[in-house]
Amino acid sequence: MKVIIFGATGMVGQGVLRECLISAEVTRVLVIGRSPTGQRHVKLTDIIHDNFLDYSAIEAQLVGFDACFFCLGVSSIGMDEARYRHLTYDITMEAAKTLARLNPQMTFIYVTGTGTDTTEQGRVMWARVKGKTENDLAKLPFKATYMFRPGGIQPLHGARSKTGWVNAFYVATAPLLSLTHRLAPRLMTTTEKVGRAMIGVARDGYPTRVLENEDINSF
Repeated sequence: MKVIIFGATGMVGQGVLRECLISAEVTRVLVIGRSPTGQRHVKLTDIIHDNFLDYSAIEAQLVGFDACFFCLGVSSIGMDEARYRHLTYDITMEAAKTLARLNPQMTFIYVTGTGTDTTEQGRVMWARVKGKTENDLAKLPFKATYMFRPGGIQPLHGARSKTGWVNAFYVATAPLLSLTHRLAPRLMTTTEKVGRAMIGVARDGYPTRVLENEDINSF
């Protein structure tokens, strides 16, 4: 498979990128981001791109891919709804619309989160915005779209959040997170499992469009 990854420098994206690079089933990885991954690999191509609302300058490089793993995302903490919607909905949809036009046989996998509100009517702002994003992605003419809704995620193999306090939390709670993942797979997954699940779903599909923690952990 040839895959595109958005958000490969974030914690989840780092894990997904690692699994793609070590997988014999993935032959090419194109990463699109504002900063380089800092990694070198025969499969890997980094495209530095600043405008996530316009891909016209790089469209020729986005053709011929089998899957997109969209791991780009931000926390809603301290953010008003208009700004969060722009960074979550607008950016995701612009990338997806471009890729659907260029690669209609592509499988698009989007990382959302447990509690996403696809009614778009709930009181939790981030859940409504994520829900609308999920709903509108499902309408695009891809081969298939899947929504990954992880709850807690344990970072493995050096994956790190860009946010200092988040890293400190993961370091302090690492033994507890590992135990929770083993004993309560409905609550926790890992960056490794997310990456493996994305590859598996892109390859074989999945019975449901939405994958929760237990689904992700089944790979």
